[in-house]
Amino acid sequence: MSPEFWYELAIAFCLVLVLEGILPFLYPQRWRRMVEQLARTDDHVLRIIGLMSMLAGVIGLYIIH
Repeated sequence: MSPEFWYELAIAFCLVLVLEGILPFLYPQRWRRMVEQLARTDDHVLRIIGLMSMLAGVIGLYIIH
């Protein structure tokens, strides 16, 4: 794998961290309630949410690329 690949992967990871930090920074109480709700959610539902998120990401990458 080329150094360019690792560079772009690092950029993508940093962007994920920025995006993940927006809600807890702007709305800490709402974010905490949402995390508490997710903790009570059934594993099957969480797996479906995770699958849909991954599929949306793959489709988005396909469209962009």
